[in-house]
This record gives sequence, C-alpha cells and structure tokens, in this order.
Amino acid sequence: MPTYELRCLDLLDGLRALPDASVDLTVTSPPYNIGKEYESRRALADYLAWCETWLREIYRVTKPHGALWLNLGYLEVAGKGRAVPLPYLLWDKSPFYLQQEVVWHYEAGVAARKAFSPRNEKWLWFVKDPQKYTFNLDAVRDPDVKYPNQKKNGKLKVNPLGKNPGDVWRIPKVTSGAKRSSKERMPHPAQFPVAVIERIIRACSNPGELVLDPFAGSGSTLAAAYGCGRVSLGFEIRPDYTEMALERLDRLASGRMQVVEQNNVERSP
Repeated sequence: MPTYELRCLDLLDGLRALPDASVDLTVTSPPYNIGKEYESRRALADYLAWCETWLREIYRVTKPHGALWLNLGYLEVAGKGRAVPLPYLLWDKSPFYLQQEVVWHYEAGVAARKAFSPRNEKWLWFVKDPQKYTFNLDAVRDPDVKYPNQKKNGKLKVNPLGKNPGDVWRIPKVTSGAKRSSKERMPHPAQFPVAVIERIIRACSNPGELVLDPFAGSGSTLAAAYGCGRVSLGFEIRPDYTEMALERLDRLASGRMQVVEQNNVERSP
C-alpha cells in the first residue's frame, strides 16, 4: 500500500536523521543558484560545497542497488560562460557512478533573442553499484511503437511490449506551452510534469520501495510515487510549498491523512 510523508525542514537535517542504506531511489532537483524567488543565491564555492554535502548524504542513505536521478541546470560563471552546466562543476564531488544522461525535451518555453531558445533540461542517472542496480525496462516501454510486422526468420525483431523510450524524452512542461493551463499545474515556478517522474520511478524502483525527494517543492515526486505504488518521503524547507504539496497529496489520496508529528505528515489510502 503506498504511503507518503512530507517533512517541512532543511534537507540536511532530514537526511542526517535517516539510517544508512534505507532509500531505494532518490529523484530530485535542487535550486540552481541563479537567484530564483525560491532560493537564496550563494557564492559559487559555497554552493558547490553545499551540493557536495547533500550528495554524500544521499549516497549514504541509498541502498546498494539504489539510484539517484538528479536534475541540474546551468549558471553563469564569471569569465567562463553564461550557461555552464552545473554537473561539470560537481563532477568530482559526487560519490555515485554516472550511469547515463537523459535529455528532457519539453518543446515550449522562454523565447531567446540572442541565442537559441532553451527547450531541454538534463537528468543525470547515478547508481551506487554499476554492476547491480534496478532497471525495469519493460515497465516503461512505449506501447504505441511495437512494429508488429517486423520479423526475422518468422520471429518478432522487437519486444512485443513496445519500444525502449530512449534517452530523449519528449514530455511537455506544465509551466509553459500547451499544458500551462492543465489541472496538474501548481503555483510553483519550477514544477516538473508527473509523467517525467513516473517514468523514472517505474524504471528504477519496484512497487513498495522507498522513493525520496529532499527538495520536494510542489510534491511531484511524491505524487508520482503514490501513483506508482511506492512509499515516498520528501523534505521541503519552505512552509508555503509544504502546504501546497500537502494539499495536492490530500486531493490525490481523497483527503485521508494521519499526522505523525509536528511538521511531519504521513498519508495513506
């Protein structure tokens, strides 16, 4: 039975309270340090040191077969570039093994005038053990692409369940484009579509396992985990975003709720 818990606190406080090897999958997107209204901009060295701290904590709490999916953007570095990918700056600070980079192509967004308009973000798939990790390809195959007539020696050349979705995912944003007025949209400036998170969760965890989001924001990871039959845990430092996410999860679970302690709310169907 899926359950979820959202704690209003700093992610380092939340992570340090978790036991070693207790999380199956972490899916998250930290502030990019570009001065958005939901973050306090730090000096670059301080920001990178902070990232290294929580990366190592996530590694500690991840099970041996577990994974981290991390969305990181770009920032301006004086004298180096206006769009330096954050993963470049964090390359030597993560204890995880980088399994793959996935491109999320969202098709619509801000129109640029002196550069190509940005239409994608990167997701980095890290694993703890490159020889033994969870990957359920059949759970995320594209059922609309089966090529039923392609055979070799009388046998199907492709999986009858559908096509491997590849490493470029064409999924619209909910904050711009055709889905900006969808029911899924929340008043959060950096909300991810549940479809992106669901694909990650189905591929890299199993039903009943624990999914963590230490930057819970609008609650998309917890909502996706609930829909996929996983247990989930989130940390969010801002009370207003915490309340927003809890209201969203309340609607998802038809309002059934159990308060477990101050600022910690667990819900189950």
